[in-house]
Amino acid sequence: MSETLTELLYLVSIISFILALRFLSSPARARLGNQIGAAGMLLAIVVTFAQSEVVGYGLIAIGMVLGGVLGAIGARRVKMTAMPQMVALFNGVGGGAAALVSLAEFHNRGPAEGGLPTDVAIAIGLSALIGAISFSGSLVAFAKLQELIQGRPITYAGQQFVNALILAGSLACGIAIVAGAESEWLLVALIVGALAFGTLFVLPIGGADMPVVISLLNAFTGLAAAATGFELENNVLIVSGALVGASGTLLTLLMGKAMNRTIGNVLFGAFGKVVAGPEAAVVSDDGRTVRATTADDVAIMLTYARRVVVVPGYGLAVAQAQHDVRQLADLLEARGVDVRYAIHPVAGRMPGHMNVLLAEANVPYTQLQEMEEINPEFGRTDVALVIGANDVTNPAARDTPASPIYGMPILDVDQAAAVVVLKRGMSPGFAGIDNALYLDPKTQMLFGDAKDSVLQLAAAVKAL
Repeated sequence: MSETLTELLYLVSIISFILALRFLSSPARARLGNQIGAAGMLLAIVVTFAQSEVVGYGLIAIGMVLGGVLGAIGARRVKMTAMPQMVALFNGVGGGAAALVSLAEFHNRGPAEGGLPTDVAIAIGLSALIGAISFSGSLVAFAKLQELIQGRPITYAGQQFVNALILAGSLACGIAIVAGAESEWLLVALIVGALAFGTLFVLPIGGADMPVVISLLNAFTGLAAAATGFELENNVLIVSGALVGASGTLLTLLMGKAMNRTIGNVLFGAFGKVVAGPEAAVVSDDGRTVRATTADDVAIMLTYARRVVVVPGYGLAVAQAQHDVRQLADLLEARGVDVRYAIHPVAGRMPGHMNVLLAEANVPYTQLQEMEEINPEFGRTDVALVIGANDVTNPAARDTPASPIYGMPILDVDQAAAVVVLKRGMSPGFAGIDNALYLDPKTQMLFGDAKDSVLQLAAAVKAL
């Protein structure tokens, strides 16, 4: 294949990646965006295979089959609630691949060419450093979200000093390589140090901030891939890596803004250290108590309401209750009730988690309202039905300066005339603090599995 045709087809792939990102910004066109991105990637792979420099087609084919099978199984079997863990693994695999490619390029080109050009040496160093950090950090993020290790921050004395020392050592190895050192052990030491830094960097970050960390590590993987593109002189890899890096960085900043926290506070604040009260505690210091209710009583409230706002959270996703919520909403709408859904930008475990979950149940996009759009409507809402959401509805973020989540934008569900919370028990959310909403005199708690509770509500509504 000629160089001109190769670059032209790579350009088509690049355009498809840009269009994919554009379409992914809308739930209505996200499926099309995925398809366009996949087609662009397939084209890039085919064009790369057609290059004369490619050797070892058999090993490449074996790798592609193994990766394709694992990816297909993951896509079919992984639940929406585990999607952040899957994204973390994908991040890690991409970063690890970039680090390995850097090691291979240094091994092949360094001694053979009598020293690497400065620009290639810089690209190799950056790709190895950032890729290894992304790999180990993503694995730790996966382990926290999968509850293989505790989600709370894991800290120790002198932690920041140790991290800085390890990072400085890795950077020193990279500088030596750029300066002309050809010893392969320097790059190996750089990668080992970066792996250690990535692990120690993510361990002190609490589970509540893992979505932000995953997004940041995604940006790291993109940057590592772009640096790899400079090593291999591959334009499509450079541009696609830059797109991932830019979009991941933007998403990280938007998530920080949604929580009203700086990225530095997320990465170094050890958010989640607060020890939550015991699950059995249902009485506040001022004597207020949690009020339990029944499905029949809630059904009456919902049926005779003019407007109901459903507030979905991670508990809804865990219970896989989205289809049952849609059926309950259909029953209420048939009785003339105006049903809407309030979407917080960081509800669940990843941005857009609730949008995708409800779209899976064919909830009309017009009923999904973002926080800024729905908050003014709570004052005119008869019932706010909170299903599994915790921190994003906690009034302490607005009213209690001493709270660790103070200043985080929340859904103003406490402004509704009545609030019903569907929850298994009184355990805290990801932030590790109790929710003051549960002690509000307007709030009633319907305890139990979200799916079972929604089914009971639907049956009670039908019976009225």
